[in-house]
Amino acid sequence: MNITIIGSGNIGSALVNGLLQTPSIRPADITLTDINVDALNAFAVKGVTTTQNNAEAVRTADIVVLCVKPYLVKDVIAGFLPSLAAKTLLVSFAAGVPLEQLKQYAGNRALFRVIPNTAMAVNQSMTCIATDGATPEQDKTVLDFFSLVGKAVKIDESLMNAATVVASCGTAFALRYLRAATTAGVELGFRPTVAMNMIAQTMAGAAALIEASGKHPEEEIDKVTTPKGITIKGLNELEHAGFSSAVMKGILAAYNVF
Repeated sequence: MNITIIGSGNIGSALVNGLLQTPSIRPADITLTDINVDALNAFAVKGVTTTQNNAEAVRTADIVVLCVKPYLVKDVIAGFLPSLAAKTLLVSFAAGVPLEQLKQYAGNRALFRVIPNTAMAVNQSMTCIATDGATPEQDKTVLDFFSLVGKAVKIDESLMNAATVVASCGTAFALRYLRAATTAGVELGFRPTVAMNMIAQTMAGAAALIEASGKHPEEEIDKVTTPKGITIKGLNELEHAGFSSAVMKGILAAYNVF
């Protein structure tokens, strides 16, 4: 599979780094483009094909992934569209750019609006995919492709903005808890790096419990909240301070930006 990634910013770099850790993808299978030569050189030394010519980069691609700012999507597509083969699958990471708009820019072809997160870099992304004009086989190709860098799910486009907030912005929300808990751990006597690593592993373990069991979080919470115990004391204090409400308000506020 020939993969062209247009844009080597944070999200484009995360995808490339994740793919480079995937046994089924060779560095030579990836072509990365950007206007920043220094950014390209960092990947060229890893065996990735790099170029500043988008039209040339897409010519033999099976999948083209647009990792550019939303306001650049129209012009970037216009620049390479004459070189894009009819069979090539076009994927856009541009938040807020709907499939109908992509169709206006790229014509009637297999289009995919995709929201991943930066955990692609360690093959742990939660990637949401909406499609237009794609066959079941093409849908499967893109779903399988993004499953290489984490978990991937196909959703209705009407939920795409919600997915952006929950699964993409959600990385920052989770890390803000990590930061706060780390600060508390330091006050309790741990060195910052020790506290951070302990809490990060605790978060990873909690997520793994839910993924493995499929249970509601409260079922796992109940297992560690004994009557008059220390866990329930801490949980109640969090709720008195508005923890759950603050999380919900933050997510809804982010969604309302759209």
